[in-house]
Amino acid sequence: MRIVVYPGSFNPITLGHTNIVERALDLFDKVVVAIGKSADKNSDSLVQKRIELCRYALAEFGEQVSVQSFDGLLVDFVKQQQTKFILRGLRTLTDYDYEYQMLEMNRHIDSNIEYVLLPTASRWSFLSSTRVREIAALGGDVSAFVHPVVAEYLQRASK
Repeated sequence: MRIVVYPGSFNPITLGHTNIVERALDLFDKVVVAIGKSADKNSDSLVQKRIELCRYALAEFGEQVSVQSFDGLLVDFVKQQQTKFILRGLRTLTDYDYEYQMLEMNRHIDSNIEYVLLPTASRWSFLSSTRVREIAALGGDVSAFVHPVVAEYLQRASK
C-alpha cells in the first residue's frame, strides 16, 4: 500500500487542502493528514477540534484518508506510518522556497524521505487558512472556502 503523509496546521482545513487530498489519492492508496502539535501554538483542545473538523471535511474519502496529530519530528511520524512520502501543496514561489528548505532539512535528517509537491488548483491558489480565519473573525462569509461544517464552526467561534 502506498501511503503519503500530508502535514500541516489545517487551521482551518480549506477546500484547497481538500483538493490536494483528492488529487493525492490518484497517486497514493492512502493519505494521512497529520496535524502537528506545537508547544507555543496549539493547545490539545484546539488540535482535537482541528482533527474533528478535518475528519468532517474529508469524510467523503472514507478509509483512504485518516487524520491524526503528531508530536516531534515529522520524519519520525512518517516512519511510524510505514512510508517515506511527504505531501505538500504549493500556491506560490514563496511556498516553494519554504517547502524546499523543509525538504532539504528533512532529507538531511533522513535521506530516505521523498517529497511530493503538488501545485494547488488555480481556483484555490489565493486561498489560505490565515485569510479564512481573518474573514470569519470579522464576521464575513467563508462558506465558499471551507466545508459547511467548518464554516459553521468558524461562524460560531467568531461570536
